[in-house]
Amino acid sequence: MRKNPDMGKSRFNHMELTFPVGTLTDDFKADIDAFYTSVFGWRTTDTEVVGQLCHLLLLEDDQFLLLAESDKPMSSPGYDHLGLLQESRADVDGLLDACHRYQDKDDRVRIKEYADLVYPELTVHAFYVKYLLPIYFDVQSMERPVA
Repeated sequence: MRKNPDMGKSRFNHMELTFPVGTLTDDFKADIDAFYTSVFGWRTTDTEVVGQLCHLLLLEDDQFLLLAESDKPMSSPGYDHLGLLQESRADVDGLLDACHRYQDKDDRVRIKEYADLVYPELTVHAFYVKYLLPIYFDVQSMERPVA
């Protein structure tokens, strides 16, 4: 597929995840914060968006997940996910270890481990993790053979 030469590069900026009204209590947000700050190093804060108090998980300054309440919250009963690309296999393994350690003290952590997907020019090393949010995160590295 050809890129339109009149368009700039698109980047991920944010994703909104909605919860049933009354879910984003201080205790619930504290649990979310404890996991995502300790495992992934994300920052968190409350913010107001169109008159509603919401919660932000900041991956980087310009990349975030917006947690909001809604009368029609999202539902993701399957393996819907957001991919988190890591620099290396070791980074993926380190995050998997951190998720397992957290799971030892909180059984709400859901982990799905996968065998590597091996293609002639690419190996994907990954696992899925889900904790209190309505989606999984696909934590992965992509290794290409050295030429």
